[in-house]
Amino acid sequence: MSNRFSRRTLLRGLGVSMALPWMESVRVFGAEVSDGNAVNQAPLRFGVLFAGNGFHKDHWWAKGSGRDMELGRVLEPLTDFREKLLFIRGLYNEEALKGNIHSSQTGNLLSGAPLSDGGEIRSGTSIDQLLAQTYGRSTKVPSLVLGCEKSNPSVHKNYSMIYSSHISWSSPTTPTPLEVYPALAFDRLFKTEANLGDRSVLDAILADATDLRRSISKTDQQKLDEYLNSVREVEQRIERAGQRGELQGWRPTLSEPNIPRPADGIPQDIGEHMRLMCDILVLAFQTDTTRVCTLKLNNDHSSLRFSNLGVDYMIHHLLSHQESDDWLKVNQFFVEQLAYIARRLDAVQEGERTALDNSVLMLCSSMLTGSHNATQLPVVMLGRAGGKLETGRTLDYLGQSNRRMCSLFLSLLDHYGLPLEKFGDSTERLAEV
Repeated sequence: MSNRFSRRTLLRGLGVSMALPWMESVRVFGAEVSDGNAVNQAPLRFGVLFAGNGFHKDHWWAKGSGRDMELGRVLEPLTDFREKLLFIRGLYNEEALKGNIHSSQTGNLLSGAPLSDGGEIRSGTSIDQLLAQTYGRSTKVPSLVLGCEKSNPSVHKNYSMIYSSHISWSSPTTPTPLEVYPALAFDRLFKTEANLGDRSVLDAILADATDLRRSISKTDQQKLDEYLNSVREVEQRIERAGQRGELQGWRPTLSEPNIPRPADGIPQDIGEHMRLMCDILVLAFQTDTTRVCTLKLNNDHSSLRFSNLGVDYMIHHLLSHQESDDWLKVNQFFVEQLAYIARRLDAVQEGERTALDNSVLMLCSSMLTGSHNATQLPVVMLGRAGGKLETGRTLDYLGQSNRRMCSLFLSLLDHYGLPLEKFGDSTERLAEV
């Protein structure tokens, strides 16, 4: 089939551009090779999910390999992905041990950098932003940084709470702006002009999509229809969410607002909020609008409540200090967000692999348990980095000479074509990754 579409094919309309998912008929991805033929290969993606305050000390574990891998109760939502899972035990950030409070253990999670105290803000450029500034430059949005809890600007025990609120840093002094509004995150992916009102993205690109449909195979026509339907579904859910409430965890002093409510809001239900952000991450990866995304499910020292789980008597931070059934329930809820993203990406076929196979999704926290134990960090990854990462394994570095978190990052950067001699506090790759 003749191909008249460019490598970075976009569907365009008035004020809107939308990247296409992988298609067999359209060479959207790949690079030119010496004989002039394009390599039709999907790109790699990198996603980080952060859950503050650690996990239940008795139930964060994995052992064995492949389909026979056994998972602790916290990780049970990932059972279907054991063959695409890499569980890593024993990593740590040396600098995070100095303050022994939430802020001093979180702000350098993705950089390993020393943190300034005394209210000053200085960390280090995080791995996601290093990738965004290099690998991510070929996409419309170099990186997407999402959150489900607003940033906290206060100071706690001589450290800025900005550290607790941000794991993504564009430079040592600049935390990457955090988008907590689903509608604005959605707009950033697809809209190119301000003040477009409530006009649907799909309405704007309908003519271009119809034209494209005539030139692709029946398989790709079905894939395009499924993709456009998923965009429409997210649009409708965002519209409904904007009609309902404000940020979960913030309780208004009035039972009803005494001023007009903004058209674009944040769901009151934290489950709906997280699910919307997960869907936006999937759309961003599926369309190659971005290849780098950080989703902070909550702050460290979080104030979120979980009435959606029947746990509404205690905020997340206080729950983390007790190893209760409710704490386990909240932990599983957070891990379910990773499982949901993985399931969505694994359903997207990109040639011989799925979008999950072409990704690395890392779930982590800045402490192993709510007792501020940062001597080892909880890390689990899903996805195979385009076949470069061997999964279905559990790796234990506790007691080994090289167990720095930044050693893991050096290994991952190699997979994304960005080999460095040093990152953060490490000059050595992590063995077996």
